[in-house]
Amino acid sequence: MPKRRIVTLLLLFAGLLLACQTLSPARFLPAETTPIMKPVTVVEPTATITPFPHPPTKPPETDYRVRVHPDGELYVGDLVSFEVVAPEHANVADKQVEIQINPPGGAKLGPVEFRAFGLSNRLQATFWWLWDTGELEAGPVNVTFRILPDGESWTQTYNLLSAEALPAAETNARWVTATSECCVLHYITGTAAARDLDALLEEADMLAADASQKMRLELNKPLHVVLVPRVFGHGGFASGEVYVSYLDRNYAGNILPAVLHHEMIHILDYRTEADYRPIMLVEGLAVYQTGGHFKPEALMARTAALLDLDRYISIVSLSNNFYNEQHEIGYMEAGALVQFMVETWGWEAYMDFYHDIQPHSSGTNAGAIDYALREHFEISFHELEDRFLLALRAQNPGPDVRADVQQSVMYFDTLRRYQQNLDTSAYFQTAWWPDVDEVADRGIVADFLRKPQRPENIALETMLITADAYLRAGNYSQSEAVLLSINAVLDMLAAGHLDPFDADPLAASYYAVVNTLLENGYNPQQIDLNSDSAEVLAYDPQAELVKVDLKLEGERWNLQ
Repeated sequence: MPKRRIVTLLLLFAGLLLACQTLSPARFLPAETTPIMKPVTVVEPTATITPFPHPPTKPPETDYRVRVHPDGELYVGDLVSFEVVAPEHANVADKQVEIQINPPGGAKLGPVEFRAFGLSNRLQATFWWLWDTGELEAGPVNVTFRILPDGESWTQTYNLLSAEALPAAETNARWVTATSECCVLHYITGTAAARDLDALLEEADMLAADASQKMRLELNKPLHVVLVPRVFGHGGFASGEVYVSYLDRNYAGNILPAVLHHEMIHILDYRTEADYRPIMLVEGLAVYQTGGHFKPEALMARTAALLDLDRYISIVSLSNNFYNEQHEIGYMEAGALVQFMVETWGWEAYMDFYHDIQPHSSGTNAGAIDYALREHFEISFHELEDRFLLALRAQNPGPDVRADVQQSVMYFDTLRRYQQNLDTSAYFQTAWWPDVDEVADRGIVADFLRKPQRPENIALETMLITADAYLRAGNYSQSEAVLLSINAVLDMLAAGHLDPFDADPLAASYYAVVNTLLENGYNPQQIDLNSDSAEVLAYDPQAELVKVDLKLEGERWNLQ
């Protein structure tokens, strides 16, 4: 069972690694350059072999759904959060949720009111870290949920593992910070971010300087960047801080420089004075100034390809319903629109228009944009779209651009479908996104370190990484084949099949490779799969990142 430390791996197998940006965890498939990473012990949750079917997402006695955090196993000593999600279209304006641990004599939590949560404004009662398990013994715990005032209730059972069973790497993990010229980086010790810290600090300074120059704004106070060792949404968010996913099994794509720059633009944008910012123009500005959404890209040509593919969304409609439209298409069009307007009227005139937008009596973003357009450029929103479409039709996107756009949309649609089914905390509309100051003050790392680690999660996530690598290398037919395989599994899962990976031979091979690795104590991160062999980047039983070779012998994958 030969294995090599990661430095040796990266030096000897450069031809098998994909490094689309210079700063990223290592990735398989062909590449021009390969990063050299220092050997490190990384906090990586232990993967477990848990067969289908999954536990139900809602208890059978009610239409309410419950989500528990942190994801994965629960241990004595955890601070546990609950999301109690109301049924769709339910009237819960005057309702609350109360929770009791081990009734009738156990501790009561709440009551907590239903409030809008996430980009989708889903109604839920959110119990942030209210269940302290430190005084309980390991074993099953009954938790009763009660809707007040009508009294509907149900009980669910959760299994607490002993505190001694918590992996040592997580026991020792803590939040720390590092400072560069531009930024304060927040990260958890023992993670990929800690391993690559020097390069990350240098990259943050370079990106911040570029964002500052493009926005023509001085960085007069530090940017706070939180490097998260799990996937959330599409890899990044911005509020008061910038949050970016950084991990070796990042199934949201090899995207850190683009996402970090995009979110930095948001922070700088919100440091300027404006009464009202329509979200389409907010996101369009960040895409334009970054030079693409998840990678450098010709925005006008790619948006023109949407016309050829019959996927273009009217920007007037998009402005009113931005986050509910197809994500990549919306961002692509918004970025191209801002580019078109800046090239037509100039940066200063565009920013004067952007900062002068006011809420409109219609209550719509389209109405607000239309009014400001008439004031600044003497055209209506519909006239702007007509000019924009004329400019798009003057573009000549080739077949590779159309294929790249089509596969990019398919990739992220598949990613979101996976999240909705098997990694619900990561789905962008309702992502579990705790405040970093609070988790640092409380010493909480589990909400960010733990994630779904069943074999099906690992198999589909490594397949998404492969699909992204093929897409970035321009191998569109291979990327599509992998994405079709993933969707075949998700179709089978939705239909209730107990063996959904039987849906497709490629998926079945990934699943078999993953199970072989788990049985031998390895936690796979990236898989380069051929017809009868596989090369895998995985954490070994000592939590070191190593290369593992497998060979298909008969019907079984065996370690070499």
